[in-house]
Amino acid sequence: MRILTVSPDLYGRHQNFLKQMYRLRAAVFGGRLEWDVSVTAGEERDRYDDFKPTYVLAVNEPGMVAGCARLLPASGPTMLKYIFPELLEKGSLNPHPEMVESSRFCVDTSQTAGREGGQLHLVTRTLFAGIIEWSMANGYSEIVTATDLRFERILKRAGWPMRRLGEPAAIGDTMAVAGSLPADRERFEQVCPPGYRSIISDGAPIRSAA
Repeated sequence: MRILTVSPDLYGRHQNFLKQMYRLRAAVFGGRLEWDVSVTAGEERDRYDDFKPTYVLAVNEPGMVAGCARLLPASGPTMLKYIFPELLEKGSLNPHPEMVESSRFCVDTSQTAGREGGQLHLVTRTLFAGIIEWSMANGYSEIVTATDLRFERILKRAGWPMRRLGEPAAIGDTMAVAGSLPADRERFEQVCPPGYRSIISDGAPIRSAA
């Protein structure tokens, strides 16, 4: 399992991976979760994909996208600001230059390898580590997101607890909550799975044990 970060200048080079990502999002958000999202030709996209985000992809050994997340600077258009302001205590985000928004986080749950007992799926932990490492490398110290209460519990289990930015509220059939997550070395070490390949050091493993 490795992390691939796709910034706007790399969209053309990684079209195949992005196509897989859009299909995974359609399967998860439009299919399994039955969210009210736009799916065209088997791919899920929204207008925030037009704002040149960086995508963080977990890619397995056969070269298939097993999980993804989308990152946008919080100073620009974000889902928390325009789609989910009711999740914010003051109705506004108050972004700063070191804040980035994560959205469209999803994992292919059909890939069961790497999950044992009550442990978090390897894909989930790898994505967490990739998001934190990319954020630190690009000058971000805080990650904000809107998620559901189930995922809030997953973050806590991973040792990356979320600080709520408001009270939970019903969004469709989901109880959603907005929160802030630190992007620092301590949290990276906490979530990083064994054998994680750094996105900074040419893919070399930087941890041999959890």
